[in-house]
Amino acid sequence: MQVGSDLHVGLLQRWRPGQDRNLVTPLRGYSGFPHDQCKDVDVTGLSIRMSLGAPDRDKAVAFAKGAIDPGPLFEEAQRLRDERTGRRITYSRKVFIPLTTLCMDTCSYCTFAKPPGAGGEYLEPEDVLAIARAGERFGCTEALFTLGDRPEDRWPQAREFLERHNCGSTIEYVQRMSELVVAETSLFPHANPGLMSDQALSSLRSSNVSAGMMLENISPRLMEPGMPHHNCPDKDPLARVATIEAAGRQKMPFTTGVLVGIGETTEELVDSLFALKDLQAGHIQEVIVQNFRAKADTRMRREPEPTPDYVRRVVAVARWILGPDMNLQVPPNLSEQYEVLLESGINDWGGVSPITIDWVNPEQPWPHLDRLREKTEASGFELVARLPAYPEFLTREWLSPPMLERARRSSDDSGYALISIPA
Repeated sequence: MQVGSDLHVGLLQRWRPGQDRNLVTPLRGYSGFPHDQCKDVDVTGLSIRMSLGAPDRDKAVAFAKGAIDPGPLFEEAQRLRDERTGRRITYSRKVFIPLTTLCMDTCSYCTFAKPPGAGGEYLEPEDVLAIARAGERFGCTEALFTLGDRPEDRWPQAREFLERHNCGSTIEYVQRMSELVVAETSLFPHANPGLMSDQALSSLRSSNVSAGMMLENISPRLMEPGMPHHNCPDKDPLARVATIEAAGRQKMPFTTGVLVGIGETTEELVDSLFALKDLQAGHIQEVIVQNFRAKADTRMRREPEPTPDYVRRVVAVARWILGPDMNLQVPPNLSEQYEVLLESGINDWGGVSPITIDWVNPEQPWPHLDRLREKTEASGFELVARLPAYPEFLTREWLSPPMLERARRSSDDSGYALISIPA
């Protein structure tokens, strides 16, 4: 679909009412982050002492940019978080299963996807099971399946692998490997395969307690030439919105989120958060705010990373927009002083593995769980393990009967994970 089409304009106008300018005029020439030339919101007249009130786009942009004192924002973000979850911070003890590093997309910031002959391949069933069993020995409860998006649409090697394994698609292979993990271990699969149809989500629901896909950003401008999602059809925000909506129809507990610092404007970032708020149909269990980290051997290796202060403000804005009922996560391995993000209103650290690397950010090791607990408790919080599906989703409405029974056996009376490390 052509970027700048009527559908894309309508998509942006859905979350940006009253904007008269051409919403999808591309900003030619990626000049790093943030874009100083993008000044959609006039913040000069906003009072430094203004009351937060209901979430408002102009105020949110001003807070994120640091144009006004963020102190009241941080206070409100913490109040909203404490209103529902109190002083409890959760995490999911996981193993990371990189089911395939083949992908049809070529995002400018990604080192996970690789072509055939340069590391791009699928894991065999025995490899999947070996990783899952190792995680079980270390008390993990989540098997995170992360993979490239629809590699069979680009690579003949992917089609050949799937044919050898009697699978018609990569999604079908995800389903089979999820079923294998459920049959052979005590782990709970969480699928993160990219775009998914209603049919795909329905097929995964019998063996996955949750699934995920980052929205990343609502603006199609990031698909323009020179931008990070150019020639990446699966990053079309229309398609990603469709997947999030399908997850709601299929009653799949869903994790999504935004990327910070990949070339978006602050306005586009705030619009993306409002979009996620609007897409909530009860099924979005968690929103991740993930900051960009420059990686060697990528086209964005020399691009500046968002500053820690900017990330803190954006996370607090996310809490303000999304409210007290949304679980809000920041990955602890992507910030040197991750504990300060507790001041921005997060209530979750996401999946943390005691044995596998973060294959999406391999240069950023997970904090040791003892260190994570120490820093969390030093900030006045209790660290609690959860399943990949949050406690409020462990019900008949959200889980298939077999997975619900499995979840009840693996959780306490409050729905948090029972961690068992075999001797």
